Amino acid sequence: MTTLQSVPALGTHPAAGSTASFKAASRAETREQLSKAQYDLLVIGGGILGISTAWHAAQSGLRVALVDAGDFAGATSSASSKLLHGGLRYLQTGAVKLVAENHFERRAVSRQVAPHLANPLTFYLPVYKGGPHGAAKLGAGVFAYSALSAFGDGVGHLLSPAKAQQDVPELRTQNLKAVAVYGDDQMNDARMALMTVRAAVDSGAVVLNHAEVTGLRFTRGRVTGADLKDRVDGEEFGVNARLVLNATGPWVDHLRAMEDPNAAPSIRLSKGAHLVLKRTSPWKAALATPIDKYRITFALPWEDMLLLGTTDEEYEGDPRDVSVTEKDTDQILDEAAFSVRDQQLKRDLITYSFAGLRVLPGGPGKTAQAKRETVVTEGRGGMLSVAGGKWTTFRHIGRTVMKKLESLPGHPLGEDFEPVKELPKRMPLPGVANPRAVAHRLLVDNPAPGPRMAADTAKHLATHYGSLAFDIARMANENPQLGERVHPDAPEIWAQVAYARDHEWAETADDVLRRRTTLTIRGLATDDVRAKVQDVLDKK
Repeated sequence: MTTLQSVPALGTHPAAGSTASFKAASRAETREQLSKAQYDLLVIGGGILGISTAWHAAQSGLRVALVDAGDFAGATSSASSKLLHGGLRYLQTGAVKLVAENHFERRAVSRQVAPHLANPLTFYLPVYKGGPHGAAKLGAGVFAYSALSAFGDGVGHLLSPAKAQQDVPELRTQNLKAVAVYGDDQMNDARMALMTVRAAVDSGAVVLNHAEVTGLRFTRGRVTGADLKDRVDGEEFGVNARLVLNATGPWVDHLRAMEDPNAAPSIRLSKGAHLVLKRTSPWKAALATPIDKYRITFALPWEDMLLLGTTDEEYEGDPRDVSVTEKDTDQILDEAAFSVRDQQLKRDLITYSFAGLRVLPGGPGKTAQAKRETVVTEGRGGMLSVAGGKWTTFRHIGRTVMKKLESLPGHPLGEDFEPVKELPKRMPLPGVANPRAVAHRLLVDNPAPGPRMAADTAKHLATHYGSLAFDIARMANENPQLGERVHPDAPEIWAQVAYARDHEWAETADDVLRRRTTLTIRGLATDDVRAKVQDVLDKK
């Protein structure tokens, strides 16, 4: 493994292409820019809702600032089930139009917007004797589901248990009557969020992570900005804006209380926990197993690992303290055991666990039955708050918020920006490319002397960066030590760490290891690796 002294700062890196024309500004430069300008829109919250809104607002020609107290996608947005899906279970409630809309968004993202970051995934829905649903019902359900996507992922159908086990060797076949088959898509949520931040910046937005709001600014009773503290160096600064959007997810009511101490709670939280395990055999499909009438447990092949989950229970604690408990682990493993063989569910296979908080509209009833809808409200000081929704419709949510901004009484943003309806419907994210073609190029193009890039590294770069992977490969070619693996058991190379530092706003080891790479979820973020990664970051 490379020594820390051998990893150079890349401020003078001469690479051509997209990276050469894009370099993240320093924190001091960004703070100064934020402090001196008057912004049309200040988005507080760097989860996917805030990021998508900032992206669409910047495309519309607005002057946009985006800040987050932690890292971009540092909370709920990187703690999802990693799915872009139409919502099969919504068919139970007759929400046919909603499923069709979700399918449209899912396919737009995975086919045109970010084919380099999303991939199709076949799902097997096992039907067991005594289960909550029968084979005929599920067979009809997956057919209708595929019809609502115009059969773009094939025709939903039933499969024999024997054939299903060929694709999923760890499938439990005892009392298995049939398997229903349908298609959805999968992604790395943290990478998708980072690319959307990059898209927002490319469109003109100014962004800063690890910048905590300490108070709101008011002008004649209206919220017109925020005071902030840089968590990296402690510097304090402020941002002025004509309109402020509260997109802080689980913290949305905390910020609403800054605007109005008497504001009533508007949301409730549901915790979703997941486990990541080493796989004991190859999986060519995912399992979606009904637990009861409303809930499904997933077993998903993801990032060369197996992702299990999720839970769905009301959460009333501090969002910063959310974690996976022993009870969560027991529940996830017990529910997975309905359809997964015991040898794949041993605890010593667990490499990582994570939990996120779904933001749901306030109200009675179980969280599992609550609607996953997005709600936009306006406070007494004019601050807009957006909460709820899901990853599949992140672009739609951004457009929905923009339509709300356009329709505000008095047009506080003016009328000289591009209406959201005029924006391109399928604007691609940076790096858009066919990942197979990118991986092939990475393997055959090697202008520098020395060993060729490993196949697993080429595939990893192609499916996490798209065509931007060529910039990372170029860095490794110019300095072979950057081409070495960060950990011998993972595909990531040191060039990715330097790239995260200089081009993806990484400030901490967790920023790199948990969200810009997959080393943490693989259980490979050792103390030695963390120290060396932090040393690279400190050379900024």
